[in-house]
Amino acid sequence: MKVPPVFDIDTLIDDPDTKIIVCCGSGGVGKTTTAAAVGVRAAERGRDVVVLTVDPARRLAQALGLTELDNTPRPVEGAEGDLHAMMLDMKRTFDEIVEAHAEPERAQQILANPFYQSLSSSLSGTQEYMAMEKLGQLHRSGDWDLIVVDTPPSRSALDFLDAPERMGRFLDGRLIKLLMAPAKAGGRFGMKVVTAGFGMFTSVITKVLGGQLIRDMQTFVLAFDTMFGGFRERAEQTYKLLQAPGTAFLVVAAPEPDALREASYFVERLAEERMPMAGLVVNRVHRSDASHLSAVRSQAAAETLEARGSHRLTASLLRLHAERMHITARETRLRESFTSSHPSVPVATVGAMAEDVHDLEGLRAIGSDLAGEATEPAA
Repeated sequence: MKVPPVFDIDTLIDDPDTKIIVCCGSGGVGKTTTAAAVGVRAAERGRDVVVLTVDPARRLAQALGLTELDNTPRPVEGAEGDLHAMMLDMKRTFDEIVEAHAEPERAQQILANPFYQSLSSSLSGTQEYMAMEKLGQLHRSGDWDLIVVDTPPSRSALDFLDAPERMGRFLDGRLIKLLMAPAKAGGRFGMKVVTAGFGMFTSVITKVLGGQLIRDMQTFVLAFDTMFGGFRERAEQTYKLLQAPGTAFLVVAAPEPDALREASYFVERLAEERMPMAGLVVNRVHRSDASHLSAVRSQAAAETLEARGSHRLTASLLRLHAERMHITARETRLRESFTSSHPSVPVATVGAMAEDVHDLEGLRAIGSDLAGEATEPAA
């Protein structure tokens, strides 16, 4: 079988043209830890790095030894070099956009609107769109020469690729146009016609949604109208940024069938969207210093010792080793199955550790593994 190309994180992060690394993958595969490890290693190799997590869980803060993360980049104490980290606050990012792109009086009107307050916190797709906005903001600021993005778990990790289209569908939706129609109608006659049509429309949906909600929605849409084009334009610019040569997508998986199937989905979707693929990281791989001793030989030796009634501890260790070698063989077959479907995707493996990583030393060990440096065998 053809050996896949080896992924080397140092080659990627040492390239000054690499500006954005997006880590994606299904839930529970160590994606957040991988993103943090990439950030730590890049900072310690001279890059000015910010790690942005879109996942609302607190795993990034825990991995970096921070007590909290919010919508503002915070320096990571104890890291060598310039390393910052932050967690996307969807509502706060939306507020910042309103404050930056609307006149002060109009901005306050929007922020105080009940419909906006609900929309900015719960509209499907808002988190992914705000991730696009925050990534664009960080890139435009020029404060960091490398941005590492930790995306949400499961297939929704790539939903931000659809953010421009989804936002466009929302802005161009029939309900939005109807709510905007009275203010956009030209002339007294046109206003009468539209108002009559809108009155018929609202008389129906008011019974379902309530009159106050409809009024809040219309007030919001009329105040927000001038910002619609800017939303779509910025999202499309960030989408193009994700396709640019300076961006690299890193897919993270565990050596399990479901996780590697999800990894295949990510790889295929990225290819469809013409997004730059850096490689696959297979996390929590089992290794052994005694790999020359096969499972069969180890099992046979254990049975011999047990039959003699001696060296029971040694026999138990041999059985444990046999089980480890069975796991290793299964994980190897799974990786080979992925490689047979995606032979051009570079692959790196990170050894399983005895406990969860929650400090910089653990992240450095993962970074060394990603770089192919010698590490201690997994526990």
